This record gives sequence, structure tokens and C-alpha cells, in this order.
Amino acid sequence: MKLHALLTSALLVVTFSTAEAAPGGHGKGENWTPPGLENWQNTWPNLDGKTQRGKRQVHLGPRPLWLVSDMDEGPLKETLQSCQVKKFKPTDFSIGHRGAPLQFPEHTLESYVAAAQMGAGILECDVAFTKDRELVCRHAQNDLHTTTNIVAIPELNAKCTQPFVPADPDTGTEAQAECRTSDLTLKEFKSLEGKMDAFNPMATTPEDYLRGTADWRTELYSSRGTLLTHRESIELFKALGVKFTPELKTPVVEMPFEGDYSQQDYARQMIQDYIDAGVNPRDVWPQSFLLDDVLFWVNETPRFGEQAVFLDQEPLTPENASLAWMEDLAARGVKVLAPALWKMLTLNGHQEIVASEYTRNASAAGLDLIAWTVERSGPLADGGGWYHHTITDAINNDGDVYTVIDVLARDVGVIGIFSDWPATTTFYANCMGLTGRGR
Repeated sequence: MKLHALLTSALLVVTFSTAEAAPGGHGKGENWTPPGLENWQNTWPNLDGKTQRGKRQVHLGPRPLWLVSDMDEGPLKETLQSCQVKKFKPTDFSIGHRGAPLQFPEHTLESYVAAAQMGAGILECDVAFTKDRELVCRHAQNDLHTTTNIVAIPELNAKCTQPFVPADPDTGTEAQAECRTSDLTLKEFKSLEGKMDAFNPMATTPEDYLRGTADWRTELYSSRGTLLTHRESIELFKALGVKFTPELKTPVVEMPFEGDYSQQDYARQMIQDYIDAGVNPRDVWPQSFLLDDVLFWVNETPRFGEQAVFLDQEPLTPENASLAWMEDLAARGVKVLAPALWKMLTLNGHQEIVASEYTRNASAAGLDLIAWTVERSGPLADGGGWYHHTITDAINNDGDVYTVIDVLARDVGVIGIFSDWPATTTFYANCMGLTGRGR
């Protein structure tokens, strides 16, 4: 698959350090291409110097200012309208959630490049494993039927846990399919193409099943979607000059897989890929929804465990929002907590968005906070959906995303924000001086 048009459109100039790419500098030539990128060696301009994160070109496009114009009148809108930044810089405050999946197929090379172009300082590879226990970038172990073209490839569809079954319009029975990374070998996985995450539940053909993209997203950039292994994502991110936040996805298969591949083997393998690639642990924020995974990294690989992120989307209870609960996490070695956006925010008596008790207790316990995910819910005019359900009454236009980001930055004090369109967060961070490390 040729990606020349994508990367030579003058939207991205990347320089690459042979010393950084090859730990120890093993005499690689100036045009050396890191492992996993051999097929793309002609697509990268200027691979002849040192990666300079601060000098990476950032292109935000029209969306940030469009959102600002949609904001309610007030000091924040005035501040963002008067932003005097002439050259926007990458910032770690802006985290590419699966790349830039508002418009690009998630966890694809194209999505990651777009996110880097928009100034994301950190990119996410959600990590799942194949049948032959290779690690790949997928949001879930069992989402291939909605994020790739697998059901339209008969020989691979047949290997799915649940091959495609057409809908029955007469009875209203919906189509069925479930395809897992663990159903395929790595070679079979790499033969797939990424697509926008969607499906048509009433499809009567595989081709129809692949449709269903929400009308507030787009198919404009889904003509190709290059899938990546975890190791390939590491080398790509190094070439792009960004940092790493891999998420160990909770398996849907019984563990140990096939009787001898344990959860700890899986967690260890993910970290080993960074060790083998010579990545500085300070540039990696490994994530998991399973506290046991986070504690495993804290205790077995402490240099990587130092920034291990505990993801939390559990329903709020007095116990799990309490200072005691937060202090217990900190005492066990957890330093970074990443709750779902709705857990971090609430409304005060004036119907203004403010930090929740949950986040205030987390901060009091000394935990760093990361928010997920802005621009995931579609247009905010209808209240913002699941991600904003604790503040719905204060959400009525798309520009409110900047109010949310501002409260997260100023009141909650997050060190970073996941976004489906990183340009939005990059714009805010630059205008508010959250560049450089930004976290």
C-alpha cells in the first residue's frame, strides 16, 4: 500500500535520529529505516537529521477556530479568539486517542500521522494479541468486525468466533458477527484494512455490514487504513517524534490463553517491546483498566510502572470516590489515574461545570489525572452523550468542548487530555501556554 500521497503533501516534515532509532547507534546509515517501516521507506521526507519535537510542523486546520466561534460569549471565548500564537507546537497535554478517529480509521498509520500533524505529543496504541501471540494495535480484542474489512474476506470471516450472519428484515433480527484478533495469525491480521468503527445492524450482505458510520464522522479518509503491530507503532511514533501510551486491552478470551499464556505474560510482553526498542521509560505511559496490570508494572518493571495509568470507568460510589480509596491507590504505587470524563466533572449550584469530589480527592491524594475523551460523543448540542452525562445541563453547543477542556485544565488540573481530534486540544494548550512537556 502506497502512502506517498499522505506523507509528501507538505503537511508533515519529520526528521529522524539514527542514534535515537537504534539504541547505542549501531552504525546505521543516515537513511536507515527502523524495523516495521521498511515498506514505507520512500514515504518519509528528510529522514536525515535529529528528531526535534519542538520544531515538528503542526497543522490545526479550521476546526479549532470553528469551535471557538460556536462558544458562548464570555472571557474564555475572548481569550481564545485573541490567541496570538503564530507557530503552534506539539504538546504532551494533547493525547491522540487511537490516533485521530473523528475522521480517520482508528489505530491505523494514517490516523496516527494525522494526530501527530495536529500536535499530539503522545499517541495511543491499544494493545491486543493475535492467535500466535503477537501484539497489535486494536481498541478491543473483539472489534475486527467493526473496525476492519474482515467480514468481506470469506476465508478470514470463516475464522471469526462468530462469522457474519445476515440480518432478517422480515423478523427484525439483526446481523451477527464477532471477529477477534486471537482468531487470526499476525500474517492474517496484517492482510486486513482498517475502516471507521461502525456497522450496519440490518445488513444482509457483508459489504452492507461494513457501513453505518455516524453522520458526524466521515468516510472521506477511509479509503485505506494500514494496520500496525505494536512494535511497528513504536517505531512509527519514534519517527514522528511523539511519546507513547499503550493500553493493555482486557482479553475477552479466557486467560491463560490456550492454557499457558497468562495475563502477566501479556503485560510483560507489552513492556518488553519498549525495552527492546530502546525507548526511555519516561516517554511511556502504559495503561490498563485492570488494577492488577498496573500493580504488576509498578512492582515488576518499576521504571515503566512509575507512569503506569489506572483507567477507571466504574460507576461512582461513596467508596470509590473517597479520599481513602485514592490514598490506598497511591500507597500501592499508583501515581496516575485516568477516569472517564464524566467522573471528573459536575455542576455547581449555578449550573457551572466544576471539578467533581472524585477528582478533588484524587488530587489531594497526590495522584496525577488524565482525562478521556473529548470529541468522542459527536455534536454537543444534544447534551454530549455518555462522556458528559454528569454535566449535560450545561452542554448545548459544540463550542462547549472548550469550556470542558478549560475546567479540566484549570480546575481539575489534568496533566493531559485524550481527544479524537487532537488539533482542538493542541490549540487550547498553545493558547494557554501548555506547550513543551505540557504534563
